[in-house]
Amino acid sequence: MMIFDRYLTREMLGPFFFCVFGFTVVLISGLLFQLTDLIFVHDVAVFTVAKMLLYRIPATVVMTLPIATLFATLLAVGRLVQDNEMTVMRASGIAYPRLIVPILLLGLLISIGTYLASEYIVPSANTRFENLLRQIIFSDGVPLVEENVFFHGGDDRYFYIGEVDTKTHELKKVLVYELATNGFPSITTAQTGMFHDRNWVLFDGVYQELDEHGFVEFESRFERMEIVTEQEGEVYFGNQRSVEEMSRRELGEYIERFQRGGLKVRSWVVEHHMRLSLPMSSFVFALFAAPLALIGKGGRSYGIIMSLIILLVYYVAVSVSRSLGINEVLPPLVAAWLVNTLFAASGFVFLTLSDRWY
Repeated sequence: MMIFDRYLTREMLGPFFFCVFGFTVVLISGLLFQLTDLIFVHDVAVFTVAKMLLYRIPATVVMTLPIATLFATLLAVGRLVQDNEMTVMRASGIAYPRLIVPILLLGLLISIGTYLASEYIVPSANTRFENLLRQIIFSDGVPLVEENVFFHGGDDRYFYIGEVDTKTHELKKVLVYELATNGFPSITTAQTGMFHDRNWVLFDGVYQELDEHGFVEFESRFERMEIVTEQEGEVYFGNQRSVEEMSRRELGEYIERFQRGGLKVRSWVVEHHMRLSLPMSSFVFALFAAPLALIGKGGRSYGIIMSLIILLVYYVAVSVSRSLGINEVLPPLVAAWLVNTLFAASGFVFLTLSDRWY
């Protein structure tokens, strides 16, 4: 069995690393074409663009790992089936579910590695990429603050900007969360706002003070409010964080902070659960694809076609499930794990039937 395990592991690792390298090069090449415009249009140094490209590699690799796992599983098992090597292994009296244990273990290890990279490497790399891009954009007079970002505004004050009008430099859907001296938060929401130097000017909003239980104990509407911060505008470069620049733990902290203030952050909750479910797709793909590879006699062509079909169905289903979760049709936890659960359950059923198929 150890010989079989090592042999199957080698069979899968070859196409896996090839697919990771190939898909990464293709995706990075597409990004390179976009970044090349920075050199000729914005006169950005080649070294700066090279750094931006380097910072984008971790997120790209993490994106390709589940796809490579699926392709490698179908190609490796499909090759063994086509060359009748699987027949020889099965003739030794070993059940197919036992034969593919190394493939499932590899899928699980890849999932764990994907999660760890997404949690500890990708967010910081994305932040460095975005900060370089923000500096380039700001040099052209575009608003310093981006939309759909969080950032720390000094002391215990946090800002969230929903939209930015790049033509008028007007901020929309502004939220300010601040802890008072008594430890209870105050929340300021405004329809529009402006930012200049150290001053935030908010228009048409509501100011609320909350008690220890999260209930509003004071509320006041305002037409205009001005908030003066101690930080210069450039400091916000390092403070701005989009959801893609946060780890799962950091996103969870923001969710808890805003939920304590009574705010609906359902899309962030769904994303928080997705940060765990999506890395597990490598293991799910291995479990789902390994039995399907038995019924195809076309070898590599069958594996490639099935991989594309499975990827299309999976990611379309994930998008639909995510949308249902954000729009309160499904609970966030169910929306994040529904597709993985269906694919894993189907793969388990296929695996139990695999000895009858082959």
